[in-house]
Amino acid sequence: MSPTNPPAHRLAILDDHQDVALDFAPWTTLEDVEIVVFHDTLATARDTVEALAGFDIIVAMRERTAFDAEIIAGLPGLKLLVTTGKVNASIDLDAATGAGITVCGTAGSTTATPELTWALLMAWMRDVPAQQASLRAGTWQNGTDVGFGLCGSTLGILGLGRIGSRIAAYGAAFGMDIIAWSQNLEADRAAAAGARLVGREELFASADVLSVHLQLSERTRGLVDETNLRLLGPAGLLVNTSRAAIVDQEAMLRGLHEGWLGGAALDVFDVEPLPADHPVIAAPRTVLSPHLGYVTRQTYEVFYGQAFEDVKAWLAGAPLRRLN
Repeated sequence: MSPTNPPAHRLAILDDHQDVALDFAPWTTLEDVEIVVFHDTLATARDTVEALAGFDIIVAMRERTAFDAEIIAGLPGLKLLVTTGKVNASIDLDAATGAGITVCGTAGSTTATPELTWALLMAWMRDVPAQQASLRAGTWQNGTDVGFGLCGSTLGILGLGRIGSRIAAYGAAFGMDIIAWSQNLEADRAAAAGARLVGREELFASADVLSVHLQLSERTRGLVDETNLRLLGPAGLLVNTSRAAIVDQEAMLRGLHEGWLGGAALDVFDVEPLPADHPVIAAPRTVLSPHLGYVTRQTYEVFYGQAFEDVKAWLAGAPLRRLN
């Protein structure tokens, strides 16, 4: 596109860490639209405003980049904001509406995060990452750590919604006793998912594995505190593929180092992307993945395919899947 004939629209695709977004939708068929892909997360509000000032269309990946009232005010040229997924707590919908910005979403996946949750759980239980590293280094069945079996153990689920219910079914298939608690969970709904409703303290005290499946809100921020983690105990495993802020991160790290928390399998962190010097990297008895809960080919086909449809429909004057 020559400088004398600039495109009518500029579209930014954010947080494409693996450089795959352009492979999952026919973006280049959008007429008179310049497309720029951002691979690295824009770390601050200032970075976001400076980098995106010239774009009228933005496709955001989940909650990686915030669009609060301050950032939206700093992007007066923004007209269409597409988020992958149906809900994005990092977007101030009221501010977007007030600024005349159309916000659209996409469908998601009901299976990707539960599957990743179970992969992390199993990897920790059987010490797979450390054993693989040892095997590649030439050692057979290294160390004195012996894996744990799941059959007959207790799975505690914090939040028995769409994802938590799938985790309950996985646990039942492995012969686990399933217990659950959340603030509004009722006994009949728990039973329908194959779980037994218990109190909050009993959930942590009885669970061998505690898996977190709540949405982050002011009500759930810091909900899993040191008292809960101490109840989970030195033999208990915390699995979190939801949001890091639901768990008191300082207490979790202290418990891992001091030994009163058995272990943690984590896909979410208080800072993302995770810095190389973050203290969780050095925490013992952990299995970590870089927020891969939604990262599957099938999910990306939906995310980017429908984001492309949203952009194309908006350009035609008939927005799809509006969130505001």
